[in-house]
Amino acid sequence: MFLTISTTGTPERPATDLGFLLHKHPDKAQTFSTSHGTAHVLYPEATAERCTAALLLEVDPVALVRRGRGKGRGGAPDSALAQYVNDRPYAASSLLSVAMSTVFKSALRGVCSALPERAATPLPLRIEVPALPARGGTELVRKLFGPLGWSTVDAAPVPLDERFPEWGDSRYVRLVLEGELRLADALRQLYVLLPVLDDAKHYWVAPDEVDKLLRAGDGWLAEHPEQKLITSRYLSRRWGLTRQAMERLELVRLAESDDLEVEDVDNAVDETTDTDERPVPLAEQRRTAILGALHEAGAATVLDLGCGQGQLVQALLKDSRFTRVVGVDVSVRALTIAARRLRLDRMGERQSDRISLVQGSLTYTDKRLAGHDAAVLSEVIEHLDLPRLPALEYAVFGSARPRTVIVTTPNVEYNVRWESLPAGHVRHSDHRFEWTREEFRQWAARVAHRHGYEVSHLGVGDDDPEVGAPTQMAVFTMTTQTEKKEVAA
Repeated sequence: MFLTISTTGTPERPATDLGFLLHKHPDKAQTFSTSHGTAHVLYPEATAERCTAALLLEVDPVALVRRGRGKGRGGAPDSALAQYVNDRPYAASSLLSVAMSTVFKSALRGVCSALPERAATPLPLRIEVPALPARGGTELVRKLFGPLGWSTVDAAPVPLDERFPEWGDSRYVRLVLEGELRLADALRQLYVLLPVLDDAKHYWVAPDEVDKLLRAGDGWLAEHPEQKLITSRYLSRRWGLTRQAMERLELVRLAESDDLEVEDVDNAVDETTDTDERPVPLAEQRRTAILGALHEAGAATVLDLGCGQGQLVQALLKDSRFTRVVGVDVSVRALTIAARRLRLDRMGERQSDRISLVQGSLTYTDKRLAGHDAAVLSEVIEHLDLPRLPALEYAVFGSARPRTVIVTTPNVEYNVRWESLPAGHVRHSDHRFEWTREEFRQWAARVAHRHGYEVSHLGVGDDDPEVGAPTQMAVFTMTTQTEKKEVAA
């Protein structure tokens, strides 16, 4: 992966001032470690008339797979060869953007204590990226960079093979930008638009990416005609984050048009007098209730059976009382998303020792699930066909046998309170059944009696006097007599 930044100068204002602005001396070749390889900064030419700084990023494909665990293009968990044979080491992408933010951190902020006036002044710049993935082709490249003040935006398609012109062009372009811009502005544009054109990121896009986008887009993104596309692609098409970013960009645009601060525009709500509280989502109430039950049971090692995308696992890891957390799901895709949510690739050794994500079916016995203090089945049983439920019961209560088992499931009686739910419909299309409170109690009592547990019940969410709470929860506790028998055995 390669990028060059060139400028020209005079004896009075030498081009080698570029070294001050980048905080990298032209007489040195410097090396920096990144999470996926090694970045080199060197100067192929450095005279008063012309200076060029080059950023070379050597990506380690093996490190990319090990740390990324299937993130980004060419890293699908079901495509072993594609993990190692892909364009990531060669074509400009989010990997290069991350390297820029590491190596040119001060330059991106426009900070230069040695030459502050040069940092604030437009320079004659020429930036070249030899291989840039462009999903949208050369036309999109010009649409993105054209409105940003560059006098020349040259995006030339790279042929698949120069020896065989009949094969046509690849999806890569050779990008050359020329014009007079502040160096910080040019770097921030590249930081955002390189992964936008690639349309893929090698890491999980978390909510803090909105702040990164707005910082890098300060001064140009709010008025960009392709703002929506840039925002959506940069945030990996996560609609919630995209909407949040678009709303904040609109505030910036309105503030700039009226020459005001954003805080002066966004002042419709007086936080000192606003006493309305937002309702707590039912999913969050469930997690709180489950954590409370686990604390009461004194559990330290916990199985999250049917962990899905890892929301409960994430909550468990935040509590140091849980020394071991195992998330189990049959879906590889769900486990991949959970790994991204938990940022396993960035997790410290001590924290990563507490967590395991395991693929497995809950309707089969699994020796890996034995020996834990507690197991949680949160909104899981209703996804099974009823004839398969006894197999799950045995796998959990008969084989794994944790001291405590917590089961939550929808209360079908409460469905009449959901205005958007048609009569007679279950809450999710994948639900095979939903039980009344009495049906759930009868099932729990049979399971508890059969396997030597006691069971207690509570509702989660607003408790309606007629139909109960939206979620029903059962807490199974192994009886003292049963526990003594197992210890003796």
